[in-house]
Amino acid sequence: MNFSKEDIKHIERKGLTVKQVEQQIKLFENGIPYANLVSEATIDQGILRLFKAQIEDFISSFEAKKDSVCILKFVPASGAATRMFKFLFQFLDEYDLNKESINSYINRHKSKDLSLFFIGLDKFPFYHIVQERLQQAYPDFDALSINEQRLKFIQMMLDADKLDYGNFPKGLLPFHTYKNQEISTAFGEHLYESALYSSNEDATKLHFTISEKHNHKFDEEFKRIEKKVEEKTGSKFDISFSYQKESTDTIAVTPKNKPFRNDDGTLLFRPSGHGALIENLNDLDADIIFIKNIDNVVTYKYKADVAKYKKVLAGILIKVQEQAFIYLNRLDKGNLSENELIEIAEFLVNRMNVRISSEFEKYSLKYQIEYLAEKLNRPIRICGMVKNEGEPGGGPFWIKDESGNTSLQIVESAQINKKSKQQKDILKGATHFNPVDLVCGIKNYKGEKFDLKKFIDAKAAFITMKTKTGKDLKALELPGLWNGSMANWNTIFVEVPLITFNPVKTVNDLLKAPHQIKY
Repeated sequence: MNFSKEDIKHIERKGLTVKQVEQQIKLFENGIPYANLVSEATIDQGILRLFKAQIEDFISSFEAKKDSVCILKFVPASGAATRMFKFLFQFLDEYDLNKESINSYINRHKSKDLSLFFIGLDKFPFYHIVQERLQQAYPDFDALSINEQRLKFIQMMLDADKLDYGNFPKGLLPFHTYKNQEISTAFGEHLYESALYSSNEDATKLHFTISEKHNHKFDEEFKRIEKKVEEKTGSKFDISFSYQKESTDTIAVTPKNKPFRNDDGTLLFRPSGHGALIENLNDLDADIIFIKNIDNVVTYKYKADVAKYKKVLAGILIKVQEQAFIYLNRLDKGNLSENELIEIAEFLVNRMNVRISSEFEKYSLKYQIEYLAEKLNRPIRICGMVKNEGEPGGGPFWIKDESGNTSLQIVESAQINKKSKQQKDILKGATHFNPVDLVCGIKNYKGEKFDLKKFIDAKAAFITMKTKTGKDLKALELPGLWNGSMANWNTIFVEVPLITFNPVKTVNDLLKAPHQIKY
């Protein structure tokens, strides 16, 4: 690839190298292989179902340990709320007040979303904010027709010169309304929830990845709620932020895989999806890291149920990690008996879901020790999985890589070859769904941090079609944070109840029970 001097300067300014950019272009040229599904992960075949006594035992393990370890919650929170309001933006584009009523528009477009939005209008957490603004802006608002009122309500919410909710970070939108019209954002709800499973001795630590342009808004929101949250939880808070690094941007190419250039001739680079955040995670230092998306929160009534299962997952991590560290110390010293090696191999198979090579017994003693140590000495993730309710997104599967190794992975539907009947049948047979509910151990048995970038499967990236100034282009997304970016971690999937999964993908999700307050 022949890059000009200006191109090379541009590449280096982003913190990238020419070699990295050339490797990205090769991915476009060669295409990205589909995941090779062996089978869906199910209960007792890759997914752990817990009984009451086990749940209590794991919670006890966490409670006993939580004050002696560093606990942190990691929340990807850079997304704007635009997609939440997609059907409302469409309505504003298409609706003509002078030609039809809103009911007529709803019937003509069969818009169930819009119908539900208006039915639940006064139950939205932002209802009173919008109404107050409308009364100020239009003194005769109450005298307007119902169609005009509803149209102006949506315009007040979404217009750039008004509340502009579509361009808000999702984490700072009004999500819940408590007594006396007290508004709570998703950001605030994460603070309340995290305090329920943080150390009693230290401040509750949270790290949010955000867009740099919104940094001051998050600071302002924390100042607004800090005193109230501390009083209610009895905890101090240690909150940090980071931004997606420019060095994780990827080059865009034309449909013919040539570098896409802007109108001024410069190379076009694009943010590379949530997989870029493995860099942010890699910069953090903690013994137990909880990972959860910004929009997956509940009102205070349900927080104890959600926190209970966070403790369960963390308790599993603690127990498994303690045993793994015991074995790794033994392997480090060498001189293990055959029975001890078999015990470690069985632990890997039965507790860590690691598939051991069928050739293992033929290896020399020295290589058996090296092999088990390499399999065991990896970051660990305990992932909550909920029963499949038809939600779009990733799920738990057994997959086989190009070297023939079989492992448990979270796989997105975009990674699966839908033209293969066999692969499609496995996808259809999936019993569980990934709610992004992870508890991670990122340190080794010596207490040193792993370099998480060494455990990425670079081939588990995504290629998507986009446009720029009316021209088609191909974009590259890095392996997803909980997909290819963690492909070579040790993985345990655990069934958790549906109450732990309450994302807000569309504004109407705020009408569901876990987001509503009943007095």
